[in-house]
Amino acid sequence: MKLLLHSCCAPCSIACVEVLRKESIKPHLFWYNPNIHPLSEYEMRRDCLKRFSESEQLPLTLIDEHGLELTGSPPVRCEKCYRMRLEKAAFFASENGFSAFTTTLLISPYQNHEAIKLIAEECAKKYSVVFLYHDFRSMFREGQASARAQNMYMQKYCGCVFSKEES
Repeated sequence: MKLLLHSCCAPCSIACVEVLRKESIKPHLFWYNPNIHPLSEYEMRRDCLKRFSESEQLPLTLIDEHGLELTGSPPVRCEKCYRMRLEKAAFFASENGFSAFTTTLLISPYQNHEAIKLIAEECAKKYSVVFLYHDFRSMFREGQASARAQNMYMQKYCGCVFSKEES
């Protein structure tokens, strides 16, 4: 299976990649996270994912856009953010011969798992690509521990300016 893995950051990618590899899937990492603020945070997360992809010998596509500001309050703002990123991943997967896509957002116990799943399914249908659903949440703590052991950059908030203020 040729799988595109939307990756929000390296720490969340670790356990997702491990699970997929156990299923004999070597994912292609995909970075599209224009919601992350400030620019220094965006760059630290992006660069950490680059190093992770190199160390794991995984292909990585970067859609290097920064500065999108979403408005509204949760859950509406968060769902807009999920949709923007998942739609870009589904479109990219469809246009570049991937048979499916998924996302590391599904590992976080802090995200709205059901909303992510529903939005990803809608995007998959829109772009005629398969959404490979995985509930990675049981691997969250293990992935975070592995990231710490590897001295990866560990962010303290989801990414947007609002989540930064709330943290």
